[in-house]
Amino acid sequence: MPSADRTDGPSVPVAGPTGGGAPVRDLVPFGTAVRAWFAISLQTFGGPAGQIAVMQRTLVDERRWIGQRRFLHALNYCMLLPGPEAQQLAVYTGWLLNGFRGGLVAGTLFVLPGVVALLALSAVYVAFGETTAVTALFAGLAPAVIAIVVQAVHRVGSRALTSPALVVLAVTAFVALTLLGLPFPLVVLGAGAVGWALHRWAPRLLVERAGHGGTDDGPPPVIPDDALHGARPSGRRAALVLGVGVVVWLAPVAAVLLLLGRSSVLADQGLFFSGTALVTFGGAYAVLAFVAQRAVEVYGWLAPGEMVRGLALAETTPGPLIMVVQFVAFVGAYRDPGGLDPWVAAVLGALLTTWVTFVPSFLFIFLGAPYVERLRGNRSLGAALTGITAAVVGVIANLALYFALHTLFASTAVQRWGPFRLEVPDLGSVQPVPVVIALVAGVLVLRLRWSVLRTLGVCAALGLLSALVPGLH
Repeated sequence: MPSADRTDGPSVPVAGPTGGGAPVRDLVPFGTAVRAWFAISLQTFGGPAGQIAVMQRTLVDERRWIGQRRFLHALNYCMLLPGPEAQQLAVYTGWLLNGFRGGLVAGTLFVLPGVVALLALSAVYVAFGETTAVTALFAGLAPAVIAIVVQAVHRVGSRALTSPALVVLAVTAFVALTLLGLPFPLVVLGAGAVGWALHRWAPRLLVERAGHGGTDDGPPPVIPDDALHGARPSGRRAALVLGVGVVVWLAPVAAVLLLLGRSSVLADQGLFFSGTALVTFGGAYAVLAFVAQRAVEVYGWLAPGEMVRGLALAETTPGPLIMVVQFVAFVGAYRDPGGLDPWVAAVLGALLTTWVTFVPSFLFIFLGAPYVERLRGNRSLGAALTGITAAVVGVIANLALYFALHTLFASTAVQRWGPFRLEVPDLGSVQPVPVVIALVAGVLVLRLRWSVLRTLGVCAALGLLSALVPGLH
């Protein structure tokens, strides 16, 4: 039988459209697909743009398992959803190629290396975080994260802020978070409502942007578009997927509540991150400001500067950047284990948080994929997404400010003027080494356009070198 691995010749046998009730035949040999997804999972550094590029190169350009337009069609849908769009794209593409089990394998392998790596790094941080070497390492990584987040503000802003109205919406979101302290979900929902309202009553204020309409100039894919897996949308199917998916998603949280009680840290983490998974529009950077505020100020799982360290660790591991929530849960559960051994509590908290964060991605794809065409044609929904994307620029800018305050200064204070509140730095507590490293990182990523991983490596080395100079720490 011809191999689906080939990029230059025979196509694979296909079963035809699979929208009916007939058993789904693999369009790519399942073992071959598993190996391909595992190889992709080891290259998923550099945030969603880099992760999507890896899938584009492997699945579209090299193996030709799926055509360019169909790949971008799937990406458009994933961009509408809360959660990590790159992982959702992996689930969607795996489902197209190998049905339900293909989506499960693709989505699971996409995050598995990052889960294992960050679990190990979190344990190292908890065990050795106070040693000179580890402290110096984070002294180099944390300032680099500031430059990386600033780069994210620039990248997202250059694509999203295509009209003065959208610029105003981004600035409003920044002010709402920074000066008014409004909750992140409220800001996101408000931005979506404003985008919808502008589309309905003042459409000229929104600039229509061309969609992902890339061309496909290469040879045709080995699997024709009309042979890819599909499913007929129906109420019965949707109810079944939703019912089973919600039970699978929330069963571990229910078990924690039953066995440990509502007052346990694991219960807090399971409930909080289950809710967070539903509001992570705009990518990890957008939701991290919300997570940082709640984890530090409400639950006390971390100190302010530790959120930056966790993000630095997540930047160095493969997989979605939202994986940083695993670090948050690990440290928080270790420090407040209740009646459990601290290490057991930390591992359980990390795994529980990872579960409730990523399982919804599978549910969204398996539930919504049959309705993709209807969603793509809905202009009102697209306008709401435009508003949310514009607000995300302000949200990420707020995150950059938060990280800068707690990395470049040793202490801060909160100033209040009526309904307004602003966290301001103590200028006398400025820390020269992080400032210099942040400037170096800014030059590397913004001016020289170095990769995230390469920049982090240089800044980590600078942090270690600074520990050798007396009086710098």
